[in-house]
Amino acid sequence: MKTLTLLRHAKSGWDDPSLSDFQRPLNARGRGAARAMGREMRALGLAFDRVVASPAARVTETIDGLGESYGPLAPVYDESVYLASLDTLLDLVRATDDAHATLLIVGHNPGMERLALLLSRGGPLHDEIALKYPTGALAEIAFPVAHWREVGESKGVLARFLRPRDLE
Repeated sequence: MKTLTLLRHAKSGWDDPSLSDFQRPLNARGRGAARAMGREMRALGLAFDRVVASPAARVTETIDGLGESYGPLAPVYDESVYLASLDTLLDLVRATDDAHATLLIVGHNPGMERLALLLSRGGPLHDEIALKYPTGALAEIAFPVAHWREVGESKGVLARFLRPRDLE
């Protein structure tokens, strides 16, 4: 059994036009949402053997916010996750060492949404993701496979889909 968790970065700010997209920080709402999601992740007992994340400022700040209430995550920052395509993210998942049973990827849309929809079967949670995968949202997908390379289209079951607004 392998479990993939996809977390979209929290809400970022557009206040400083001198910053590049990569440098955009979280806004106050995003910082609060990251802490709230971290609390909920801890309360649910979510744990990760490996964490891979985009090095963009809004992602690193999301991870910092999660860490304040969840605990340290020790991510591996991978530039290929920054605004990654569906294919890039799928390749990353399939290349994960099988010693890791649980993988968390923290990144950006549309990649997070597209990957969650591709890998999971239909159902109410799938429909919610198709409607909107907002900032700060987390999708957990369980796969009845022994090897990450076996992860593929519609092979996973959505175990949960959490949005910051669900925690308010």
